[in-house]
Amino acid sequence: MRLSTKSRYGLRALFDMAYNSGTLPAQIKDISRRQDIPPRYLEQIFQNFKKAGILRSKRGPQGGYYLARKPEEITVLEILEAAEGDTLIVACTAETEGKKGECALDGSCVTQTVWREAAGKLNEFFAGITLKNLCQRGSSLGVKREQDHRFTYYI
Repeated sequence: MRLSTKSRYGLRALFDMAYNSGTLPAQIKDISRRQDIPPRYLEQIFQNFKKAGILRSKRGPQGGYYLARKPEEITVLEILEAAEGDTLIVACTAETEGKKGECALDGSCVTQTVWREAAGKLNEFFAGITLKNLCQRGSSLGVKREQDHRFTYYI
């Protein structure tokens, strides 16, 4: 299974938001700089996440994007599905609205069962990992947190 840059960048960006901003809005320019992701591409990815109910946005000088739910409620599977549309290994295993994927050997192809089982195990694995788990992994790896400059005041 090969994931597109939408999934890879999207997961990195959401991890960055959960790790560095928590519940506060994060700005695209900061996420882009920390994760080395082009800001315009990040905007496109974030639109998919907004439609999926993973992100919300706030306008204005103190605005940006923020997680729509707590990090422990957002799974890697949900993120991948929002970015990719699905997590199929091969197209012939698609089952949408009662229709199976198109395959000349449908029903008599033994490898279809292998692909379905593999996709099921991968989805189960991805569903078991949340953004909170990734934040814990980042902390144990020693990933440095960056405080948001907008909220640092000196007197």
